[in-house]
This record gives sequence, C-alpha cells and structure tokens, in this order.
Amino acid sequence: MTHNSPAAAAPQSGVEPLSAQTRLALVLLLAAAFVVFLNETTMSVAIPEIMDDLEVTPALGQWLTTAFALTMAVVIPITGWLLQRLNTRPVFILAMVLFTAGTLLAAVAPTFGLLVAARVVQAVGTAAMMPLMMTSVLSLVPMNSRGRIMGRVSIVMSMAPAIGPMVAGLILAVTTWRGIFWVMLPIALVMLAVGIARVPNVSEPRAVPVDVLSVILSAFAFSGIVYGLSSFGEAAESEVAVAPWIPLAIGLAFLAAFITRQIVLQRADRALLDLRTFRSRTFTVSISMLAIATVALFGMVIVLPIYTARVLGLEAVQTGLILLPGGLLMGLMGPIVGRHYDRVGPRPLVIPGGIIVSVVFWALTLISTDTPVGLLVAAHVALSVGLALLFTPLFTSGLGALPPHLYSHGSATVMTIQQVAGAAGAALFITFLTIGTIATGAADPNLATPEELAIGVRLAFVTGAIVSLALIPAAFLVQKPAQPELTDAELEARAPAPH
Repeated sequence: MTHNSPAAAAPQSGVEPLSAQTRLALVLLLAAAFVVFLNETTMSVAIPEIMDDLEVTPALGQWLTTAFALTMAVVIPITGWLLQRLNTRPVFILAMVLFTAGTLLAAVAPTFGLLVAARVVQAVGTAAMMPLMMTSVLSLVPMNSRGRIMGRVSIVMSMAPAIGPMVAGLILAVTTWRGIFWVMLPIALVMLAVGIARVPNVSEPRAVPVDVLSVILSAFAFSGIVYGLSSFGEAAESEVAVAPWIPLAIGLAFLAAFITRQIVLQRADRALLDLRTFRSRTFTVSISMLAIATVALFGMVIVLPIYTARVLGLEAVQTGLILLPGGLLMGLMGPIVGRHYDRVGPRPLVIPGGIIVSVVFWALTLISTDTPVGLLVAAHVALSVGLALLFTPLFTSGLGALPPHLYSHGSATVMTIQQVAGAAGAALFITFLTIGTIATGAADPNLATPEELAIGVRLAFVTGAIVSLALIPAAFLVQKPAQPELTDAELEARAPAPH
C-alpha cells in the first residue's frame, strides 16, 4: 500500500513553511475544536441553574455531563473507521452539523429529557472533531514541524477548560442558562459555513467495511467502563441503585471481547480500532503517560473546587479566578513547548514535566483549612506548567511514531483512553476524598465540617501524588521518532498479538 501524505514525504531536516491552504485548514480545525470543547466546560457551571429551572434532582442533573461522557466514549472508537472511510471535509461537516443541531435543540429544549438528548447529539459531533483534527495535523504537517503545530493543539485542550467557567459565569450573570447555547449557536454556524467552503480534503478514503459486532462490543465496553468509574464517587457518598462494579465488570468483559475481535480483524485490515498501534513502544509509553496525566488533571479539576468552596468558603467565581492563570499559562506555553520539541525532542521536556506534576501533588497533600489562596494559585500554575511540558511532546511523539494509515486509529485510541482516564481520575479522587472524610467520623460527607473535609481532600491528593510518581521513570523512555517506528511491511509480516 502506498501513502503519499505530506507528513510521510517531508524531509527530516529544517522546518518547512506550511502552505496557505494547509494553514487555513489547521486554523479552521483548531477553531472548531475550541468551540466544541468550550461548550463542554461552560456546561458544568450552568447545571445548578438548569436543575432549578427544570425542577430536577442532582441525581438527574448529573446526566447532563454523564450522558455526554458516555456518548463520547461510545462514538470515538468509531471515528477511527469513519476517518478512513470518508474524506476530511465530509467528516468536518458531519461533526459541525451534529454539534450545531444539538446546540439549537438544547437552547429550545422544553424538558430535561430533550436537553439530555441534545447533549448526546452535541457529544457525537464533539467526538468526531478531536480525532479529525489530530489526523489532519499528522497528514498535513511534516515530521520536523509537528511539535510547533501540536503546541497549538494544546491551546485548544487547555484554554477551553480555563476560560469556559468564566464565560459561562458572565453569560449567566446577564441571562438564563439557555443563553450559553444561544451564544454558541451563531459561532457554530459560522464555523460550519466556513468549513464547507474552505476545509480541504487531505485524507485518502478507502472502502473499509464497518464491523457491526465491533461497534456493539465497543459501545458496551467503553460506556460500561466510563459509567462504572463515574458512579464510584456517588456510591461512596450514598446508596445507588446499581453498584458501580457491575457496569464496570460488564464493560471490562465486553472490552476483552472487543480486543479479541480487533485482533482477528487486523489480519484482514478491517479492525474498527486497529490495536497494532501498540506495537510502537513510543506510542505505548506516550499514551500511558497521557493517561496518567489525564487522571491527575481531572482529579484536580473535580477536587480543588470542592476544597475551595466547602473548606475555604470561596464563591464559584473566586474558584474560577484561581484556576484561570494556570489554564491560560498552559495554553500560552503550548506553541513554545512545541517549538522546543522540534529542536530538542521530548525527553528534555517530559522529564521535568513529570517531576513538576508529582512535586505539586505531594505539596497539595499538606493543605489545611487555612491554606492561603495565593499558594493554591501558585500550585495550580506550577501544575499547569508541568502538564504543558507533557501534553504536546507526548501527543507528537506517540502519534508521530505510527505509519500514516494508522493515524486515524491512533488518534481515536488516544481520545478513547483520555475519556476513560478522565472518568477514572474523577472517580479515584472523589472516592478517596469520601473515604478520608468518613474516616474522621463524619456520618455524611455532604454535612462534614471544613476540618473533616480537608482530611478527605488531603487523602485524595495523596492518591494523586502516588499515581503521579509513575510519570517520572516513564518519561525517560519517550523518544522522538525520526520516522514511523512501524512500516506497512512490518505490520503485514508480524502476526497480531494482544496488548
């Protein structure tokens, strides 16, 4: 099989200027991805007002985020096949049409059930956008310039969570929660119109049949795992209708069946999610480190606001201001880290990045009821610096180690693992926060005193600190691929094996 993508053909010395068409395509893809991820981060702030307006309980209200995450987990594995079967522009149009339709439906939804359905439609569009952006970057950008462009991708991944809560707060200050969707709608329409006219087709579609059994197995596998992990925190606080280990066990069983099915289909190059990506050591190490970093990030994002609100007594807007400098800095560092990656490779970046992340978590194990806000800001800024040093090099090294025809599978695999890791991080931190709080003698964590809750928060950060230690030795194993580590001939010659 012959692959003529620019990334595969580019020389490996010097930095090639990108064509005007390539730059435009990347700008459009980055902007669209930013919009869909900004939508997700603004929603978390609006949930309490939505629950009051539509008169639903917290148990129902959480489905606005849970349904979104479950849909992402189910749809993302399918994008690996979709990006092989369709060209770039049709996938972009499909993603933005679904996102726009979901946004409009959410803005006018008269009932909570329709609002959840709208969020599911939005999630389908969002799930297709990130793998599309990653695959397009790999196809359009030469190997020796990818760090610089991946640095800009990191802006999307870090700036949206940083400014999303602030944007939502400003909108909610002047209008209702529906205003968030009405603000997003014209932006999405503009992105859709410009994309239809200007996004180029850069992929090489192939008539790859979809394996329906793989789709079914992946849907049960990843939705079960994400739902089970997401339920552990709730189960630690109160009784739930279904014990979290049940959907988790079901999900893991279906995952084992899904992996077995993909190994069989790989022999005919028909896998829904080609697991031969894990034959690359750099890909495997990089994605493992990304998963650990995502666990740490999502755990921090969910625990720190609880600490600031219920231990320090701060308002939501104050918490947003605490998180804002770090998030903005992480985004601003993306292009700088990317340029350094192109010059020096990943290790001089990911080794100090892993150390910084671990040091911050160990420092957070010392917080108390009177920790100064300035120290929290400094800790979050330092954590953001560490994560910025990790994300861009790991994405670039991991995906760059794959041959071109596995780009779409690699991108989908990364996004799927991030969804699962995010759910695992939130579940892990909340579970240990609850365990630590109950261990103080508090009968109900929701009624715990600030002193009791602070102990639970410290235990959650101890858990994060222990997990973060794995980043340091793994960082020494990451390397910059001068070319894909696996060629098509090697993949065809080697018998598939499970990973």
